[in-house]
Amino acid sequence: MDTITAISAALFYFLALAFIVPGLAGQNKIQTNVVFICASLALLLHAWQLKGLILNSFGQNLSILNVASLISFIISLVMSAAMLKFRVWFILPVVYSFSAINLLAATFLPGAFITHLETHPSLLIHISFALFAYSTLMIATLYALQLAWLDHKLKTKKSLTINPNLPPLMMVERQLFKIILVGLSLLTLTLLTGFTFIQDMVAQGKTHKAILSFIAWIIYAVLTWGHYRQGWRGQKALWFSLAGAFLLTLAYFGSRFVQEIILA
Repeated sequence: MDTITAISAALFYFLALAFIVPGLAGQNKIQTNVVFICASLALLLHAWQLKGLILNSFGQNLSILNVASLISFIISLVMSAAMLKFRVWFILPVVYSFSAINLLAATFLPGAFITHLETHPSLLIHISFALFAYSTLMIATLYALQLAWLDHKLKTKKSLTINPNLPPLMMVERQLFKIILVGLSLLTLTLLTGFTFIQDMVAQGKTHKAILSFIAWIIYAVLTWGHYRQGWRGQKALWFSLAGAFLLTLAYFGSRFVQEIILA
């Protein structure tokens, strides 16, 4: 681990924010190329630090903070690529801030949860689906928050001047439900691989994870059905997304938080 690498990555994340926030507060167009360069440097350093944090001679250290930092990296990577085509400026401050904070926490508050995925390739497949499912649905939650905020601004007519850095409401809505469909598909694969590959789930204490993840799957499935069949949008999309995100967070991190932080 290299603390200088982690601090440098965090500084580049915050430097990217320094070019984004003024554009959201005012009417100046955000310089995409500059933000992308800063974000790319932050992501490269983040990836290098994660390699040292997770991979070691004993196996793979999937502590709760390392996993949180890995998820933050995945989300930041996806959203940084998205900025080249879509106006995701409203979301990026949250994404980059969490990436910087999670990386620093994983670096300066190290924990240990050693696994040996090289001897369990089926478990690696399951964990990969779980990470990408969670990351995708967290992005969907951020989109839902953005959608609700834009909808509120339009209804209250508080913003009479259109900020060129903010996307149209209908575009955000279309992107939101496309992302939810992808996340729901990945969550389906996560559940299927979990039930298929993880033997004796009760003995391993993973029953609650399966139950909470399945309830979250139902919530996202109902939201998807409601949108395409009943025209649900706005506040309903927000509350369903928040409920699903909360349950998945509880499923993925709840027991690990108790084991590694509270009982440590």
